[in-house]
Amino acid sequence: MALKEQILEDMKQFMRDKNQIALGAVRMLRSEIRNAEIEKSGDLNDDEIVKLASTAIKKRKDSASQYKEAGREDLASKELEEIKVLEKYMPEQLSEDEIRNIVDNEISKLDSPDKKYFGQVMKAVMAEVGNRADGKLVNRIVKEAFDANN
Repeated sequence: MALKEQILEDMKQFMRDKNQIALGAVRMLRSEIRNAEIEKSGDLNDDEIVKLASTAIKKRKDSASQYKEAGREDLASKELEEIKVLEKYMPEQLSEDEIRNIVDNEISKLDSPDKKYFGQVMKAVMAEVGNRADGKLVNRIVKEAFDANN
């Protein structure tokens, strides 16, 4: 089943279950998909839908952290529940060890493990991991790898 169809089926199920938080998250994602399809003048493939879901998750993580800082735990917990629903549409995430292996492999291709190659390594690693890892996590691991080599 295509990801777009899965989202529609899940939305119907959330309606039947009267799960308002999950329903709201999926409706928002469907809306973003429709807007992107209008902009593109065609259907989105699964990879494009995953990118939209990833963006929605990042927005909710940012909102949740801002709500926590403001002392609004109720709103923060709602955002975190929506993240759990949206993560269902993401590919399985790589572990830190798997990312470290990819980073080490990219650094070993360099002439010298100098920090001036940071951007080059980040670009190569992000191209390889795609949506299977958070950019902030990859950034931290690449920084740690360069710090360990210097």
